[in-house]
Amino acid sequence: MTPDLALATLALPGRPMAPRTARTPVSTTDVGADEDGRILESSVREPDRFTVIFDRYFPQVHSYVARRLGTDLADDLSAETFLIAFRQRDRFDRRSGVVRAWLYGIATNLIRRHRRDELRAWRATAKLPLPVPAPGHEERVTAQVTAQATNRRLAAALAKVSAKDREVLMLVALGELTYDEVAAALGIKYGTVCSRLSRARRVVRENLGHLDPTGGTDHG
Repeated sequence: MTPDLALATLALPGRPMAPRTARTPVSTTDVGADEDGRILESSVREPDRFTVIFDRYFPQVHSYVARRLGTDLADDLSAETFLIAFRQRDRFDRRSGVVRAWLYGIATNLIRRHRRDELRAWRATAKLPLPVPAPGHEERVTAQVTAQATNRRLAAALAKVSAKDREVLMLVALGELTYDEVAAALGIKYGTVCSRLSRARRVVRENLGHLDPTGGTDHG
């Protein structure tokens, strides 16, 4: 798989680091989170209720895993995520947790098993040869070369981010979790989320230089 440009965009100079909210139709407000918690809690007595949680969040979790490890692994790991969640649903405390963050936390634990595979894929991407322009197709190939060059540099940058910092970066940029949700998913403090994201962002930015993956250059 190729790196996701959302990661590079988050790292660019001048991009705000304010806590991000999800851009999905699923509510992450206290009301929505409390509703999820009540549904999960009721599923302990009525297992069929878990279907609501599955239908609501499986597409999100699958998309997140696929963007990190590819579609084939995403099918298996997403299914395993919800199997674990179903088996452990009686342990969830809705007074101190958010279901969405809890699910991403389970998925993150499963992704850790494939950390080396992810790193190998990025390192392989970083070494991919760029296409050679063919006569009559200079404009199209130039665009292709630019995109592939960005992917190569981004892949090399991500491979240099520490595992813990990278998890936070991925959950924010790809999972679109808020900082509070990331903290809950990983079982760390809000301030730790901020510091890890800042370090990851700095590493990616330093390795991308002034390259703007959204087009053109960024001069800070």
